[in-house]
Amino acid sequence: MTVNPRLVRAVVDKELREFRRNRSMVVGMAIIPLIFSVQPLVTVFALSSSASGPLRHEHVLLYMLGIPALVPSLVASYSVVGEREQGTLEPLLTTPIRREELLLGKALATFIPAAIVAYAVFALFLACVGLFAQPSVASALIRPSDVIAQLVFTPLLAGWSIWVAIVISTRANDIRVAQQLSTLASLPSVALAILIALNVIDVSLLTGVVAAAVLLALNRIGWRVASALFDRERLILGTKA
Repeated sequence: MTVNPRLVRAVVDKELREFRRNRSMVVGMAIIPLIFSVQPLVTVFALSSSASGPLRHEHVLLYMLGIPALVPSLVASYSVVGEREQGTLEPLLTTPIRREELLLGKALATFIPAAIVAYAVFALFLACVGLFAQPSVASALIRPSDVIAQLVFTPLLAGWSIWVAIVISTRANDIRVAQQLSTLASLPSVALAILIALNVIDVSLLTGVVAAAVLLALNRIGWRVASALFDRERLILGTKA
């Protein structure tokens, strides 16, 4: 599928300006990372050196994957239904931009700040653990394989969460409903990350590669599905109504 980068960038710039004016989105993107980082940090700081043994058999760092799974859904759920409620969607839909380009621009505008937040919080988490946790606990917790998994799966989970939220946003008629449904749709990814972090689900290199390939395919499919469900006529009539 060919897209016009100039049109996509114009949509990204427009969306980022809109996000900066929407304080509720900024607050939401700040609260969720705090929830997922403060409590684990307090727990890690309280661990003694004797806890390093069990930690080597767990993947506690992957708990942080809940951030890219949840944060983008709150923002992306606003992308279509929010503009409908504000009355700015109809002029946008009359412009000569393909729906694939429009939705890609909206998705990227959500992805960029969400990825920055997720990586920044993860880096801060690692720095705090390295500085303030017991050295043996820090070495057991911060393992290269888990760090690589975090780096790889953060954009994949964020992208999948965004496309699911955009699909919901194109069909919803209320922002709050769209946000609630998008959050619920993200919970399975969060639950899976937590189960892996607690070693309830055993993972291997092959499992990680397969999971990454599946998420990559789902992101592509999500773009296709969202574009197919984006009906200009229905959205314009819905806006007028």
